[in-house]
Amino acid sequence: MPLSYLVRIAQTPAPTFQEAQRAELVASLWEELGYRTTRDEVGNVLTRISTPAIHDQPALLLAAHLDTVFDAGTDVRVREEAGRLVGPGVGDNSASLAVITAFLRDFRGMAHTLRRPLWVAANVAEEGLGDLRGAKHLLAQHRNELGAFVAVDGYLGVAVTRGVAVRRYRASFLGPGGHSWGDQAPSTLHALGRAVAALYALPLPLSPRTTLNVGVASGGTSVNSIAASAELLLDLRSLDPELLADLDSRAVAALHMAAREVGVTVRVERVGDRPGGDLHSEPLLPLARQAARELRVDVRTTSSSTDANAAAPHGIPALALGVYRGGNAHRHDEWVQASSLGSGLRLLQRLVELYQRAPAA
Repeated sequence: MPLSYLVRIAQTPAPTFQEAQRAELVASLWEELGYRTTRDEVGNVLTRISTPAIHDQPALLLAAHLDTVFDAGTDVRVREEAGRLVGPGVGDNSASLAVITAFLRDFRGMAHTLRRPLWVAANVAEEGLGDLRGAKHLLAQHRNELGAFVAVDGYLGVAVTRGVAVRRYRASFLGPGGHSWGDQAPSTLHALGRAVAALYALPLPLSPRTTLNVGVASGGTSVNSIAASAELLLDLRSLDPELLADLDSRAVAALHMAAREVGVTVRVERVGDRPGGDLHSEPLLPLARQAARELRVDVRTTSSSTDANAAAPHGIPALALGVYRGGNAHRHDEWVQASSLGSGLRLLQRLVELYQRAPAA
């Protein structure tokens, strides 16, 4: 069962940009199963399963991200509570890594059954400011060798077929600072406050859904100091790339206007750009539905921001598919229903089998 891998993976820390320890664990697990792995320039772990007869055929790539949202030093111990495994990152995305590792375990000696190459990856930097770095690299480097991409991520019964486009900015306000009584300099916190108010005053379309969020704001030195620096992180999302581009320009203008009005400077840096739109899931979704139906699992489609977004600019059919039941993602009390991992494994196995049997596009 995937459960035998899950605790080891989940208890190996993997903050975004610091996934090396977990990557080493996953690579060693796969190599112990008899697979040859490689590590690319950004840290992705990849194994390719093929035979000479199908070597030139486009491959199906399964990928599960290594990183979690939790900082280094977080207590990632997993505990069991009434059939649930509980701990930071135990689901997102440790459970998916455990399932694809169990998939590889059960697929040993089966390469001769393939009609197309099968690649399996554990990729870096999906979360937060990672900006899909690992998946973007895989897709950019290998787009001519791939026929389809499945991001193994999320809850059992959910398939992501449309990517939510995301833009992220870091705005750094800078001023002279000074003493709260003895100086009359402008405060960067004043500018930050005006910027936040202006951003949330921007009109947003209700459909297609478009959102704006200031997720982090900080600055200043002490209660009796005029703030010489302040910073915010801004997240913009939309199902419509044109609406996102329009919101992007209005939001950046609001940041600059707030700085000018207060009399400080601002440096606006784009720190995230996730492509979105149609993931061209048509060749994959019917197979996922059939596999789920055989397991008596209902599949609902949704829009989200996952590693599957990275395939959108390349026109490669893509899907994000969940393989476990759980809850409280991105919280310290995240949980996974242990018994669901077997169902997720069978779903993935059947999807790959159906894809291999499907006629070439």
